Amino acid sequence: MAESVRIAHDEDGIRLDRWFKRRYPALTHGRLEKLLRTGQVRLDGKRAKAADRVVSGQEVRVPPHVTNEPVEETPRPAPVRDTSGLSLQDMILYMDKSVIVLNKPSGLATQGGSGLTRHIDGMLDQLAFEKNQRPRLVHRLDRDTSGVLVIARTVPAAASLARSLAQRDASKVYWALTRGVPQQKRGTIKAALAKEGGRGAERMEVSESEDAKYAITDYAVLGKAGEEFAWVAAKPVTGRTHQIRVHLASLGTPIVGDFKYGAQAARGKGAIADKLHLHARSIDIARPDGGRLVVTAPLSDHMQKSWELLGFNTDDNSDHFAKSKKK
Repeated sequence: MAESVRIAHDEDGIRLDRWFKRRYPALTHGRLEKLLRTGQVRLDGKRAKAADRVVSGQEVRVPPHVTNEPVEETPRPAPVRDTSGLSLQDMILYMDKSVIVLNKPSGLATQGGSGLTRHIDGMLDQLAFEKNQRPRLVHRLDRDTSGVLVIARTVPAAASLARSLAQRDASKVYWALTRGVPQQKRGTIKAALAKEGGRGAERMEVSESEDAKYAITDYAVLGKAGEEFAWVAAKPVTGRTHQIRVHLASLGTPIVGDFKYGAQAARGKGAIADKLHLHARSIDIARPDGGRLVVTAPLSDHMQKSWELLGFNTDDNSDHFAKSKKK
């Protein structure tokens, strides 16, 4: 006799074929397609397709030969071991049933790439905890950028957070140390960006070409040390690759340690390290379960040292973009 299975809350929004893969891993995709074509699988009593998105509370009719078929248990892969001693759990700033927020350290990549064997995405099994599913990235930070990184714990949460980011229902503020001080204390940089260079040497450039994508960054100078260094808060309105780095460099004030866009002008001085001084300080985003999620991340060690050397107050958490919100 066919079995009727209810879609759970944390399965809301996933494709029907992926739901079957999760619930009945022994069922091949080809066999599932045949069951769907012949109407043996039903979603709330109606014919369904593999790409249909299921909704929490719906009923799936599953044929008896699928429910009775023995399934070989596949061992869950062991979490990626971090030989440096870093643990994702040690980076947690905030966690609830839907979301985890990390304070990503500088030097740790968000995702894998050429020559990368250690990255956040490869270690996410460490953050599964009681959930029977793997957490998911919803946005990225450059390898050498530290700070707030949001992780979704469920499929519905990932969809909700991704939607908020796509619709710009999220506010991200970065702190940077620039070499040189922007002429205007507060402003908006509007400069389209395009990818230049071949594979392995790709970089973004301010461009007026047809391929360029518009990019907007609000910024505010929060402090300065003479005319050599400035503490800049940057709020990207758009989310282009390397946007803040390119935009600040376009003012003639590259971020300290950003040799890709500042060349030798990005060098530190004295005890100020030649490491990228860019930190995702805070995020304000719609919470998947309602309300707002606001999280702030303390500075990375090398930036904290630079702030202390230059006499900047790291306890400053005021909203330096409040005036621009009212316009």
